[in-house]
Amino acid sequence: MKKISIKEIAHLSGVSVATVSRVINDNGRFSEETRKRVLEVIKETGYQMNYSAKSLRMNRSFSVGILVPDISNYFFSDVVQKIEEILFDKGYSTIICNTARNTDKEIAYLQMLESKIVDGLVIISGAEKFDSEKAHLNRATPYICIDREPIQHSDTVFISSNHYQGAFEATEELFKSGSKSPIIVHYNRESTSSTERKKGFKDALRKNNIIFNEQQHELVFNKEEITITKLLKQAFSINPEIDAIFAINDNIALDLLEILPTLKKPIPSKVKVIGFDNTPMARYCYPKLSSVKQNTQKIAEITVDTLIDKIEHPGKEIPPLNLVPVELVIRDSTKN
Repeated sequence: MKKISIKEIAHLSGVSVATVSRVINDNGRFSEETRKRVLEVIKETGYQMNYSAKSLRMNRSFSVGILVPDISNYFFSDVVQKIEEILFDKGYSTIICNTARNTDKEIAYLQMLESKIVDGLVIISGAEKFDSEKAHLNRATPYICIDREPIQHSDTVFISSNHYQGAFEATEELFKSGSKSPIIVHYNRESTSSTERKKGFKDALRKNNIIFNEQQHELVFNKEEITITKLLKQAFSINPEIDAIFAINDNIALDLLEILPTLKKPIPSKVKVIGFDNTPMARYCYPKLSSVKQNTQKIAEITVDTLIDKIEHPGKEIPPLNLVPVELVIRDSTKN
């Protein structure tokens, strides 16, 4: 195949070489019609840019590193996939690193990514809060934190779902569906998102004139030490009035749908259950699971736009916090 030059692209598009360059680099003024025409010619001719020359000319690698604590987690994988797709459309390649919630691995990956001179970083830390100083992060590399709050707020932008809102509204839904004694079930590990969800649950109890009591209203699940079945048996022996459960994520909620009927607690007639994340399984399990849906598309769009803004305009003042609203999806597990 004959190698196509940028001059030929300009000729076939009926525009100047400078305009083709502006379209390719998404920089400068041109109409949407011109952009589509140039990109269509590029697609038809198979034109390939010399990215090495472009990188040297602009002092940019056009690559972004993404750290994710658990790529098997539905929320993390979904938001990372959407970020990658948007970045690709904007001319950026991505390097995705799964840290397995391991601090040493997280630091090692950050150092590796910076050595590859990525233009920016998207960090979903496995720690409760991300510490850029502990990670020895180069302050010259712009980065965005998602879902895990950064300790050094002045260095970055924190983008997160409104976990407090989701938990508060989920618990309120349990009360609206007739619950008198709901509880929260969560893992023993801490994170920004879990902390906010617990706050939302507690405030919903307070609104309904219930004083939160750890013994009566909270189950902390440690997968290594005790089964959730045994934990539930203990909970019902302490508080036989339990009639609803807010599970801090859908994985726990799906376990509850399987276990509760074996304890003679059918759902939703005896115990109502609501989860968080609205994973695909929530629609196909029995009974179908009510859950809180996070807007991963919006999170991805804000993340990419903000990061590119930080890359292209160093030193620009950008609001340090962006909370994305969530929404309840009501299904059979909470219905009367």
